Amino acid sequence: MNKIISIQEFLSPALPQVIGCKDYADEEQLLKRVDRILHLSGVEKLFLELSMDEFEANALKMEAAGEKVLAGPAAIERYQRHSRQALRCTVLKGVVQVKGYREMSASLARCPLYRWFCGLKDFEVIQVPGKSTLHDYAHWLPVDKMEALLLALTAAVGNEDRARMIGLENELDRAVIWVDSTCLKANIHFPVDWVLLRDGVRTLTASILTIRSHGLVHRIEDPAIFLRQMNALCMAMATGGGKKADGKKNRKKERKAIFRKMKTLCGVVLKHAVRYRGMLDDCWEETDLTRPEAEVILRGMDNVISQLPEAQRQAHERVIGGRKVPSKDKILSLYENDIHVIVRGKVGAAVEFGNTLFLGETSDGFILDHELMKDRSPGDPKWLEQRYPGMKEKSGGNLCGVGGDRGCESKANR
Repeated sequence: MNKIISIQEFLSPALPQVIGCKDYADEEQLLKRVDRILHLSGVEKLFLELSMDEFEANALKMEAAGEKVLAGPAAIERYQRHSRQALRCTVLKGVVQVKGYREMSASLARCPLYRWFCGLKDFEVIQVPGKSTLHDYAHWLPVDKMEALLLALTAAVGNEDRARMIGLENELDRAVIWVDSTCLKANIHFPVDWVLLRDGVRTLTASILTIRSHGLVHRIEDPAIFLRQMNALCMAMATGGGKKADGKKNRKKERKAIFRKMKTLCGVVLKHAVRYRGMLDDCWEETDLTRPEAEVILRGMDNVISQLPEAQRQAHERVIGGRKVPSKDKILSLYENDIHVIVRGKVGAAVEFGNTLFLGETSDGFILDHELMKDRSPGDPKWLEQRYPGMKEKSGGNLCGVGGDRGCESKANR
């Protein structure tokens, strides 16, 4: 049975004709070409089919758990519409190179061309996804299903007839692949140990204020006071202990005293957060929140509550004990997991924070192979040796050579 229901397009005005801006004209031509590739290559249809597989799998899990499942034609059509928007919004974000989801949402609100490409409502009332929805769109399918989607795109552009059908002059040349690795930087501030305590207090205090605004209140002083106190301590810490600390020894002593006040404040906020977290979990029906909305708040609080004691211990080791913490044991961010300290040794980027990304690119600029390493990189030579059989398969047996910089050089690779 065909899982895909035909999606009725929103009624929308024609795209405005813009004269005098070559950059806009080029971008419009590019997006129309990408729209043609997504449609005629079969990538969009396959994405919807894979999304429906996820929809059915989630529905079965909900049934097994005794939860109510909405799986009628209207629910399926709504899910497919979101799936299509997930693909196109994510592709558009990469094409126009917008950094954040908040900026992407604002760009969609401002630009009719972007709304047309993503198939958004654009008549009478303009409706665009917010930053949280765009974040969910970017993680719409698991990695294995996205790999299948990329293989389908590679097969489409590597076939002469299909390549011409979607508007390419020739099929993709996969005879030579250029490889390199780089750091995919995490969107975090520089991971200073005591700043993690500030992050934790800010997040937990914001969550407490949110819970209180929805009707659950416990005896507590104004939570905003915690923010002011932590900000004052952070400013004193950043200035090296304040005006009282004249010499190096005094500065060190003063910083330790400030840090101990930070730890005390963190303990107070943590206790209040645990109490409010329990109240929301048990009494969410007394608020105007739905259970899914409450779950979002609970997950955010759980993430910080579980890590804050270890962040305090880590900062204590550095500030009070003056001892180094092994990189493998460090918490670099309360909000980004699976990131590492990557020593690059380059000018302006001696150390970076994130994950190592391997890329294999054809001479036409098409990324034929990639891998994001969540663990530590094995090193470019060994990594290339591991990826080579897969690249050869993806090239359709046409691979004649692989080129890279001296970081990839080894006897086995030669």
